[in-house]
Amino acid sequence: MKPGKDFIGVGVGALILNDKNEFLMLLRGKNCKNEHGKWMVPGGAVDFNDTLEDTIKREVKEELGVEIELGEIIAVANHILPQEKQHWVSPTFKAKIISGEPKIMEPQKHDDIGWFSFDSLPENLSKATQLVLGDYLK
Repeated sequence: MKPGKDFIGVGVGALILNDKNEFLMLLRGKNCKNEHGKWMVPGGAVDFNDTLEDTIKREVKEELGVEIELGEIIAVANHILPQEKQHWVSPTFKAKIISGEPKIMEPQKHDDIGWFSFDSLPENLSKATQLVLGDYLK
């Protein structure tokens, strides 16, 4: 059985901000679980017996090669993708980099990386990222 497909999955994300109030996103490649070709904040699925905090720190290290410090949870997205037959619930933490320079560590999953300002967003945002940014900017 697969989380997100056979039962509701739990994912976790990080809205990583820099000193220019820009945030970091990855462009999802063809080997990601869903939303290929969409920009998304870093994150991943929570494994059994893993905390949200441990999961997002691990995922960010695996995806970007950086260590982060977590702030508060800024949003919880109901990430429902009917066309892909997936359903995720995804809390997202505000975060900042405390060590390392971000780079694509999983080129088989991610096609690009970028810092974006809130007033200059790409059009092809993932559904979860749209929901998170909407909540954060309220």
